[in-house]
Amino acid sequence: MTNKSWDERRVILRKLLRELRKQNDDMTQEQLGELLGKPQSFVSKYESGERKLDYIELIEICQVFKLNIVEFDALYQKKLKKKSL
Repeated sequence: MTNKSWDERRVILRKLLRELRKQNDDMTQEQLGELLGKPQSFVSKYESGERKLDYIELIEICQVFKLNIVEFDALYQKKLKKKSL
């Protein structure tokens, strides 16, 4: 049985990652993949929820966007609060 609340948090995380990519000069999945040294499909799969990110991968993505993990978490928490209103 899945936890709907947990699933919603994953959706918010994926949306935030997609927003960050788009806010950076409308970066494509392919461009982000190149910066990460990964294929475009890596970005596509985590944005769609087909693949989960591990902590190190999340840090690497944050580095591309010039965010540290604390700054990223603050953005994520803000999105969570908006959802709960």
